[in-house]
Amino acid sequence: MAKKVLAVDDSKTMRDMVSFTLSGAGFEVILAEDGAHALSVLNGQSVDLVITDVNMPNMNGIELVGKLRENPLYKTVPILILTTESDDSIKGQGRAAGATGWIVKPFVPDKLLKVVAKVCP
Repeated sequence: MAKKVLAVDDSKTMRDMVSFTLSGAGFEVILAEDGAHALSVLNGQSVDLVITDVNMPNMNGIELVGKLRENPLYKTVPILILTTESDDSIKGQGRAAGATGWIVKPFVPDKLLKVVAKVCP
């Protein structure tokens, strides 16, 4: 059974790139345009990994991480932040919210897959 990943980004191009990379490696990928849409898409379904951008309309990635961690269903699900933000203070906010790891865009597909394999074996 394929592992299921939720990829959240307001850029359709980035969603497509993440989806292409993970689907090619055998993952089932579901997509959302921002944090609010992600919560709607999840609607209680289980996932093995969440990958989210930070800067998005309606609900940003840090807020999404916090909301997911409040829900017992997603308390231990690995959450990777994939963003252009590399500032330590924002990384600290992500860690405080419960993010598992941080990847700075643009991503290299092989590197993304290695990180995914590490947090979602």
